[in-house]
Amino acid sequence: MGFLDTVKGWFSRARDTAGDMAEKAGDVAEDAWDKTKDVAGDVADRAGDVAEKAGDMAESAWDKTKDVAGDIKDKFDGDDDAAEVVEEAKDAVDGEA
Repeated sequence: MGFLDTVKGWFSRARDTAGDMAEKAGDVAEDAWDKTKDVAGDVADRAGDVAEKAGDMAESAWDKTKDVAGDIKDKFDGDDDAAEVVEEAKDAVDGEA
């Protein structure tokens, strides 16, 4: 029975080693998942900041566009044809057209 005991010992150690390796692989996978979530969170935060800045810039550009349309209208207030064209352009910018 010495041979069978030796074979059983090999299989027992192999099973223990495989179990240890599986446990370590699970730990590594869990750590990788946690890091992935952290990176994804950081990316989302940065994307939100960029989107907010882009929105602010768009709003600023929109305000400047309306100001310029208003300035042009003010310059042509005496000329009915030009004033009408400018008013239509301003309405189009405001979304009323």
